[in-house]
Amino acid sequence: MYRVFVTSILLLFLPGCGSRNNWTDCYPVLVPRLERAPRIDGDLSDWKELAFHDGVWDIYRIQRAPWYNPAINRLTDHGNEPSPEEDLSARYYIAWDDEYIYLGAEVHDNVNDVNDPQHEPKRWYFKDAVCWFIEAPRDNKSEQFGQGDNAFCFVVDTSKPAYGAWWRHGDAHHTYIEEPMPSQTVSYAIRMNPWGRTQGDFILEARVRMADTFGKSDPDWRPPKTGDEYGLEIVHTDPDGGDYGGHFLIYGKGDDDLTWGKMKLIGPAKLTERKTD
Repeated sequence: MYRVFVTSILLLFLPGCGSRNNWTDCYPVLVPRLERAPRIDGDLSDWKELAFHDGVWDIYRIQRAPWYNPAINRLTDHGNEPSPEEDLSARYYIAWDDEYIYLGAEVHDNVNDVNDPQHEPKRWYFKDAVCWFIEAPRDNKSEQFGQGDNAFCFVVDTSKPAYGAWWRHGDAHHTYIEEPMPSQTVSYAIRMNPWGRTQGDFILEARVRMADTFGKSDPDWRPPKTGDEYGLEIVHTDPDGGDYGGHFLIYGKGDDDLTWGKMKLIGPAKLTERKTD
């Protein structure tokens, strides 16, 4: 049997990785190219072993990450909540090809909450949602959803409302442009309770056409090639019946794209043999 093992280099073995102010080189996100386009059906098995992921994230792991800020990386306790690792944990997957960026998440969650009493289409962060913040291409300027900044946000609602696949971005003249992803740009699927464990668990699978998003946000973006460097942050929201609720922030510290991690496009992943003894 074979599997891909694509992971970031351990923190302890990289110079300066103990610093909370200089960490972006410590978590290189090396995103492989897919040679065959997967089906977007809520089952990641046809590509997840060929994608980037670096293991399970939960609040305990995030607390030990150099970008951790307890004000925004948190879970909420509304009473009768399970232990933190049972409240929320997930693996996140990323890959690419000539046309699309592929995004996936396998999530253990105790409650599915997509009800926002003060609903607005742009308020994905008040609902269960997984959002990939990507700057393409990455630069060394501090910007907050200006040119080149994109957020692809998926509300974990199987009814797929019009705001279920949301695009926050900037362009050369504007910041914080909020709009649904055009239907021809995105395809996504959500499968609830895939392991028969709890109704809150889910698998999310999506693909986003890069030319329609990155190309619109930044005139400097070019069709992807091996070696290109983007910025990356993952934001996972989990209100559990509350208002603003819990958040995981991974590879970044918020909306400032200069704090986002370095994501590099690499060639197809090589399968690693699983030993039989």
